[in-house]
Amino acid sequence: MAISGPLKVDFADVFPFGLGVVGPVEPMRDFDASTADRPVQARDKDTGQPIWQVDCMDFDPDARERTLKVKIVSPVQPVPPSAVEGTPVRPVVLENLTLTAYVKEGNRPKVGWSLRCTGLAAPGRAVNKTVSAA
Repeated sequence: MAISGPLKVDFADVFPFGLGVVGPVEPMRDFDASTADRPVQARDKDTGQPIWQVDCMDFDPDARERTLKVKIVSPVQPVPPSAVEGTPVRPVVLENLTLTAYVKEGNRPKVGWSLRCTGLAAPGRAVNKTVSAA
């Protein structure tokens, strides 16, 4: 198979009903390099940039898993869009979204998806897309 590594996908194809941020953006811990006394932030293998993570909620009413963690590769801590008045959820668009398949262990192993992006944008705002030279 010619696919190796993350799959670049369009945000609207993965989340047609939208997505919301439901927690703070925090540094992702590098479990191999960290100790109990000294946490170390994970870094992206390809870019060397820090990795952040945030809890999100899929707005699809038929979603099997409503909450998920999204990893964000960014040199600075991303800031979620402004909150919508009267709700704890902040609607968001993931910029330069990629998916990486992995096997979820358990009684019945299944395919899981790791989500990565490079930034957070408010819905309706132009989303940055990386253009690669052919």
